[in-house]
Amino acid sequence: MRWLKVLSPLWLAATALGAVSRDENENIRSIALRTHSLKQPYLDSDVSSRWYDFGGDTIIRTDSYVRLTSDRPSQMGWLFSRVPLTATNWEITVEFKIHGKNQLYGDGFAMWLTKERAQPGPVFGHADEFEGLGIFFDTYKNHRPGVVFPYVMAMVGDGKTPYDKNNDGKDNEFAGCSARGLRTATVPTKFRLTYFQDKSMKMELQYKSEDEWTLCFETDQPPAVPSVTYLGFSAETGELSDNHDIISIDAKNLYISSTPSAGKSTPGGKGRKSAPKKKGGSWLGFFFKLMLVLMVLGGGYVGWTIYRSNNKRTHRF
Repeated sequence: MRWLKVLSPLWLAATALGAVSRDENENIRSIALRTHSLKQPYLDSDVSSRWYDFGGDTIIRTDSYVRLTSDRPSQMGWLFSRVPLTATNWEITVEFKIHGKNQLYGDGFAMWLTKERAQPGPVFGHADEFEGLGIFFDTYKNHRPGVVFPYVMAMVGDGKTPYDKNNDGKDNEFAGCSARGLRTATVPTKFRLTYFQDKSMKMELQYKSEDEWTLCFETDQPPAVPSVTYLGFSAETGELSDNHDIISIDAKNLYISSTPSAGKSTPGGKGRKSAPKKKGGSWLGFFFKLMLVLMVLGGGYVGWTIYRSNNKRTHRF
């Protein structure tokens, strides 16, 4: 019927606007950081990456991975962003894989947010006494009783304090967690680090099952990361070895909406509920009511048309 054909587009439009309205009510918004993201094929047409440099023993297979170290002794490799990360609030999600053919393996890899970039050295392939934030994925236990490995640990470097490698960074630890099964997982292994300046920092891991994130650590007193830092990754092997692969990097700039939705709290702080909406204050609700009125009027018009047609036939015969 004509009135139904007219109302169908209106109904679809109202549905779409409803989805947009729900998105706009989300408290946290994000913008992709292309300058700090990386995915296949990793390299541009000139066999280099526009946004990342790499070195050491790093090799790149364009259809599969960036391999920081191969499963061979005494390897060291690194991958670092060319431009600094200046966002104050961000989220970095990384798919990685640690694997090898040996029953004994080591040493691990690290993610860096440091003031200096591409500084090779003895701390998971990076220079010691760094300034910034290091996240270590340590697979080999040196001397740390009571801790299950692999172990994921955050260290805040002041540019002067060395990493206590002999004790697996026990005295350097800002936060951390054991992740038994991380290396032998049957699903894609990922980590997600979310940071809000002066509000919160949270590390989550995916290794138990796909799309299931396990909280590693969370704090409402995050470390002070330098205002200008470079995002990087590095790995090393000693007598023991492993493949340390970076599959993809997804970086986002986060910001908090100026009009948070009701009942939601801002990260790292106590939530304040927004003022309740007034009844009838939504234009979408008004539009929906208008549609109902149009449907009623349309139904009345159809009924009247049928009645008039029947009436004509009655008079004719």
